[in-house]
Amino acid sequence: MRVTNKIIQNNNLANINTNKVYQDTLSTQMSTQKKISRPSDDPVVAIRALRLRSNVTELTQYYSKNIPDAESWLDVTEDSLNNLTEVITKMIEQCTKGSNGELTASDREIILEQLNSLADEVYTTGDADYAGRYVFTGYRTDTSLSFSEAEKMTYRITEQLGKDALDTLTVVDTETEAGVNLKDMTQSNYKDLDVGAINITKADVHRIRLAYENCADTAPVLSYPVATRNQDGSLDVTWEEISTSVVHDYENPSPAEMIQRASEKGEETGIFIPETGELLLTDAAYEKLMSLKDDSTTAAFDESEIRVTYEKKDWVKGDLRPEHYFACTSYPEGEDPIEYNAKYLEGIVERQDIEYDVGFNQTIRVNSTADECFDHGIGRTVDDLKQAMQDVIDMQKIKDELTALKDKVGEDERPTLESKIEAVTKAYDMMKDKSQRMFEAAITSMQGYLDAANLCITECGTRSSKLDLINARTQTQKTTFETLKSENEDVDITEIAIQLSSAKLTYEAALMATGKVTQTSLLNYI
Repeated sequence: MRVTNKIIQNNNLANINTNKVYQDTLSTQMSTQKKISRPSDDPVVAIRALRLRSNVTELTQYYSKNIPDAESWLDVTEDSLNNLTEVITKMIEQCTKGSNGELTASDREIILEQLNSLADEVYTTGDADYAGRYVFTGYRTDTSLSFSEAEKMTYRITEQLGKDALDTLTVVDTETEAGVNLKDMTQSNYKDLDVGAINITKADVHRIRLAYENCADTAPVLSYPVATRNQDGSLDVTWEEISTSVVHDYENPSPAEMIQRASEKGEETGIFIPETGELLLTDAAYEKLMSLKDDSTTAAFDESEIRVTYEKKDWVKGDLRPEHYFACTSYPEGEDPIEYNAKYLEGIVERQDIEYDVGFNQTIRVNSTADECFDHGIGRTVDDLKQAMQDVIDMQKIKDELTALKDKVGEDERPTLESKIEAVTKAYDMMKDKSQRMFEAAITSMQGYLDAANLCITECGTRSSKLDLINARTQTQKTTFETLKSENEDVDITEIAIQLSSAKLTYEAALMATGKVTQTSLLNYI
């Protein structure tokens, strides 16, 4: 084969260009510190880079955003729950003090004042928020747990209760035979009030204490289930109602006396006191509800459930919003009704758990819901205690005022005064005994609420500990994937620098060789 100078020249130029391309490649790697600048440079490296970058991006999202956000949410929740436990612990302390039978008037005043301040604090804690989102209201993070101000809004509420909602309340009847209420007696009017026969009594009445007081002046619907099993094994459930009527706590005879008279007649009925939110039951109605039993073979339905449906229109600051707890319907003025938690009535309770993605196919729950820790019973128990203590304080005040008159009245007035002091003293002793027993029972009730709050704190702490482990593992994974990504994409600067220097020498040598070859032609041999 004949090799001409032109062929030699073209080959040298091609080799020079190859060296130049190689030098450009190394120069690009040197400046970008990456092995490739386009996928076609090395498809395997490119595909692996996409996967590793995707992994690093996900881990960065978990490690830098999701996990810190979840930690902050859990911290806010735990701080609020710790606050709640402190409040309930202080309530237990006051209950312990109140259970002492030898309290002075000033002692009772202090306990009452403490209970008032603690009652205002307990549900305020539930309105804690994180970044504008309320942490105890489930998915309704834009809605506060309690009303922030007084509001008029009609709600129709259905409370689904168990037999543990039935309790027995001691009522002291301060109405004398002549219809005089001893609570109205003062130093100035005791002469004008005809006590009549002294027959101060106390009685135990059965009741259901609803979640709210100051309810609408309408009779609630009290119902219980009657289940019939069909041949195919399915259940037909009908809800039987117990008749109820509305009375007021200022009526004469008193609601307690009314329910006692109905019990004596054997009636199966209830009396609703809207001011206190109490549904008093006759003995027959109480026994009917207490006889309900849940059938263990029907897991999807509770045959012992008791339902009370009622309305409330006037809300005060601090009242818990019913949509966070019950199946209910609100009726905004001029708007369509809004239904909440309708599935509760079908036995379907959907947990409103807020979960964060904190790892590959791994989530963690960050919220605690209000029904787990902020129970209506806390405030309602305090309401009972405050009323019982206030009754004792008021009656002791009347007793002290009348006793102070003994040395100031004449002999002719003394028998009348002493008979009234006797009636007041009897009522005072009964109320004091009632108050003491209620405070003793409240210690157990409050301890139950405290246990529920502590359980929430424990669960919150468990999630925080789990999140710490996930955080540590995610950090390790992130470091690992970043290392793999670097090894896949990044160049070794030292190695590239050496190769680039070598390429420059090769390029320069090629230029010199080509220059010498091209200097010689056929004319040199003529």
